[in-house]
Amino acid sequence: MKYVLVTGGVVSGLGKGVTASSIGVLLKACGLRVTSIKIDPYLNTDAGTMSPFEHGEVFVLDDGGEVDLDLGNYERFLDVKLTRDNNITTGKIYQSVLEKERRGDYLGNTVQVVPHITDAIQEWIERVAMIPVDGKEGPADVCVIELGGTIGDIESMPFIEALGQFSYHVGPGNFCLIHVSLVPVLNVVGEQKTKPTQHSVRGLRGLGLTPNILACRSTKALNENVKAKLSQFCHVPAENVVTLYDVPNIWHIPLLLRDQKAHEAILKALKLLGEPDLQDWIARTRVYDVLLEPVKIAMVGKYTGLSDSYLSVLKALLHASVACRRKLVVEWVAAGDLEDVTAKEAPDVYKNAWNLLKGSDGVVVPGGFGDRGVQGKIIAAKYARENKVPFLGICLGMQIAVIEFAQSVLGLDDANSTEFDPQTSHPCVIFMPEACSAAGSKTHMGGTMRLGSRRTYFKVPNCKSAKLYGNASFVDERHRHRYEVNPDMVPQFENAGLSFVGRDETGQRMEVIELPSHPYFVGAQFHPEFKSRPGKPSALFLGLVAAASGQLDAVLQNYGHESKLLPNGMSNGKPIVKPYQNGNATKSSNGSLNGVYSNGNGVHY
Repeated sequence: MKYVLVTGGVVSGLGKGVTASSIGVLLKACGLRVTSIKIDPYLNTDAGTMSPFEHGEVFVLDDGGEVDLDLGNYERFLDVKLTRDNNITTGKIYQSVLEKERRGDYLGNTVQVVPHITDAIQEWIERVAMIPVDGKEGPADVCVIELGGTIGDIESMPFIEALGQFSYHVGPGNFCLIHVSLVPVLNVVGEQKTKPTQHSVRGLRGLGLTPNILACRSTKALNENVKAKLSQFCHVPAENVVTLYDVPNIWHIPLLLRDQKAHEAILKALKLLGEPDLQDWIARTRVYDVLLEPVKIAMVGKYTGLSDSYLSVLKALLHASVACRRKLVVEWVAAGDLEDVTAKEAPDVYKNAWNLLKGSDGVVVPGGFGDRGVQGKIIAAKYARENKVPFLGICLGMQIAVIEFAQSVLGLDDANSTEFDPQTSHPCVIFMPEACSAAGSKTHMGGTMRLGSRRTYFKVPNCKSAKLYGNASFVDERHRHRYEVNPDMVPQFENAGLSFVGRDETGQRMEVIELPSHPYFVGAQFHPEFKSRPGKPSALFLGLVAAASGQLDAVLQNYGHESKLLPNGMSNGKPIVKPYQNGNATKSSNGSLNGVYSNGNGVHY
């Protein structure tokens, strides 16, 4: 097994996760099988109990693991299915060591950070690296490890020590360290400053790790004299100093690394050979860069102040918009701003929120917890239903659509979820039947929901959702919820026109809703965004964007026979939309792009 470690310095938020994912793309394009591990030094056992404002979205895996959002980047970029153990936290490590101590596994020895914690970290890495994640048998060739935080953080110290030991343990030729650092440009002098990176590398070397490659984040490509200076002071060959400068979209990062021959440096350190084939990746990136015709999607939620709170939803919308050849414009609408109380207290905010909603081509109400903003989400669902605006409700968003339908169509004014009104006389959304078990606890939060991949069966022939999934009879999607639609009220809903087209194997758990009389009004109890991939957009998101851009009929016709798009955006060999023309660039009849054009940022193809 070969290992690539990605660390970060100077400041957080430099894009270590995207860098690690992009390195995986390069290695995979060289014909290697790749797996990934994310190390989060916080004490939480997993990301499940953390606020999205604190740490971004909680990404859910097939096995029900609630993990860091960077694992979502790995899955999307590498098209793999990771496990909960691919996310290591301080909490998990200490928990495993303390369990061993309680069992007496250490035979009376004093349990210490070194060697017991550091050994546990190394054993965890070696064990998880052997788990196949690409659907093939046997272990991967390379494991890309990302260490969260920055060098010098107190909580990272046990992991730094363990990884230093680990590099010695696996030996030369099996370990490559890439350090992502910041090279700021001071506006006063306009000079790229190397001192922060110098100090960061000095700290890293002082802790027993020596970088093979420097990946420098900067607004522009590094000047050659700056590279030479970094090479001299950081003891890294100049050709191994690469720049991750600002680009129009993150799909450019693997191409930036390839153009600067980062793969050659990595393969040399690992004593491997290969040349990346990135044709499909380049084609998607080119399409993304030249999209001009917008599709506006209103995101109505309560975490709109931090886009990372809905990262997978944003990526799923992006994948779908690229497939439909539209430039995605997300209109962030704080749910509470749509409510009457805001109209009284902040009329300008209220007016702006409604202008954004009414100016959008489609509406998404994503998942969430708690009652803040619920009324605003209900208002948004009602607006989309009554005005025939394409709508997609995810998890809580589906429950919101059901509540709104009960209130507005069935005339049950006090209809609600027992999550928000335990005393409601019309509980159309209820706590799940597992309430009495540990898995459905109301007193503990971590890992107490219906989590992971579950099967949904389509019960209504020719419904839009089944067609979007390739006329499938069932689909496996990931869940994360405690409440669900009350099955006792389903006949009442269906008699009024709301169709529950997808259910679980018992037929008692509602998974997908549709309003047949509406151009596109769909809700899913699961989270389809977690399995969306570049070139393989999530079916329900594709349906939303297609409906919002007037392409749903064409997509249903073409997409209904194939469960995924080809890399160049075709389905069954047919372009989904008419040929694209812009300047010197044209899209040929087979869906590929021809000609020379610029993305407006100095990059020409």
